Amino acid sequence: FFTASILPGMCGRFAVTTDPALLAEKIKALDETVGTAAGEAPGSGANYNVAPTTTISTVVKRHDEPDDESTRRLRSMRWGLIPPWAKAGADGSPDTKKGPLLINARSETLTTSPAFRGSAKSKRCLIPMDGWYEWKPTASADGKKPAKTPFYMYAADGEPLFMAGLWSVWRPRESPSDAPPLISCTIITTDSAAQLADIHDRMPLSISAPDWDRWLDPDAPIDEGLLRGHGDLDRIEIREVSRLVNSVRNNGPELIEAVEPEAGLL
Repeated sequence: FFTASILPGMCGRFAVTTDPALLAEKIKALDETVGTAAGEAPGSGANYNVAPTTTISTVVKRHDEPDDESTRRLRSMRWGLIPPWAKAGADGSPDTKKGPLLINARSETLTTSPAFRGSAKSKRCLIPMDGWYEWKPTASADGKKPAKTPFYMYAADGEPLFMAGLWSVWRPRESPSDAPPLISCTIITTDSAAQLADIHDRMPLSISAPDWDRWLDPDAPIDEGLLRGHGDLDRIEIREVSRLVNSVRNNGPELIEAVEPEAGLL
């Protein structure tokens, strides 16, 4: 199974604790999610260890009718974008074995990449999260392979962060026109800045609240300026956390709790 600690340059694990209905109310969006997202921690509306292929909540702007005003909506999507042209496997699901799982899109190339450029035109989304995890190699005195220490990057004010993303609609070519499609998404990453660069060279691209609608507008071209910014960088803090997060089987608030930093890591 994919783990963020073995694929460099990726945002591959994050935490989200806000119930979709409450989030929709908070950001004045229609809640179009059904039930609770897959993979949630038992007995709660939170997921402290969101991994690729999990169903997550995203924010989009869409029209009900071609000529009406687009409105914010909260929708469930599979994390790991499936391009519309992806072929189906023997079981009818998308064949993802022939390429990488597209959980991230680089901000520098998404408008030219065949996998992302179509979505960049009009299928942009926001992916809400409390924070994300990244792993930093720890020097080994005995010459063995360095261990990787997990860190949690989060909003100091306790409010969600909204990361730029893209989404896509996929259907097998032979499927009936009324068959429900697979809706999937990817998180956009950019060069790390400020103290985050000490942990990893890449970070998710956050979008500040005043820019949400500009980013999501399905009728406007992508704003290249937002791709070069760092959104809510000034809200983000870092803390070292337990290696419990290394396993996707672990899921609970203890994953984001601070632990005593190892010498020389921060």
